[in-house]
Amino acid sequence: MRNGTASRVGTHALLLLSGVLAVLPFVSIGLISLYPPDQAPTGLALPHTINFGNYARAWNVANFSTLLRSSGIVALVVVPLAGLICILTGYAFGTMRFRCMKPLFVLFLVGLLMPFEATIIPLYYDLRAIGLSNTYPGLILPEAALFVSFGTFWMRAQFLSTSRALVEAARLDGANSWTTLWRILVPGAMPAITTMTVLFFIWSWNEFLLALVLASDPSVQTAPAGLAFFFGEHVTDVPGLAAAAFIVTTPALIVYVLLQRSFIQGVTSGGVKG
Repeated sequence: MRNGTASRVGTHALLLLSGVLAVLPFVSIGLISLYPPDQAPTGLALPHTINFGNYARAWNVANFSTLLRSSGIVALVVVPLAGLICILTGYAFGTMRFRCMKPLFVLFLVGLLMPFEATIIPLYYDLRAIGLSNTYPGLILPEAALFVSFGTFWMRAQFLSTSRALVEAARLDGANSWTTLWRILVPGAMPAITTMTVLFFIWSWNEFLLALVLASDPSVQTAPAGLAFFFGEHVTDVPGLAAAAFIVTTPALIVYVLLQRSFIQGVTSGGVKG
């Protein structure tokens, strides 16, 4: 009994420490963003005078209304597009048998192993050649393709963990593959799909290199790329930089907080089996 109590106490202490370490950077950035421009930040201490004007200044100078709109457009198209493709490919690899299935799946896995930075320059020239540079499709299509490898692996594992008897029963009842997927398997896989959706949104929202290379037009640039340019022009304005970073981070935090229960359930419900 004492060993069990000690183990629980140690587990809770470790979780508390991990939580503090995870939250500490956000608290630090939040405090720094409240400092007046003429006062040097001093760690986690509150400023003598709280200044919310840093947020307004960063918003106007960096033109975050346009940057956040572009990030929202890209993320709100990339997430459902990549999610739909991954559900279909995961269903095919997880429940069907077809020729060249294993080599094709290995090809998908190559996308997890190969650093996409190695393809960014050829990708830029290819998109420019077909007129998609500095456009939303030129950002959306590469991002969606970037997420498909992980999403296929994730959904295949989820569908492999589904009872084969359930699929066979649906087919005996006359359900075709499309009906079996959307009416039988997808409702039970919603926690895993929600987890994948949250990850895709966070990855898309935070994607920096693709937006930096493929979209030099300010009207198409996303928030992370705009934040990099803001940093380059206002490197000495630490409170303004902290406010800008907090603005960029907030939407992803909101999405995670709203969907955290489903996110955690998807991680722990068998989505990583198989």
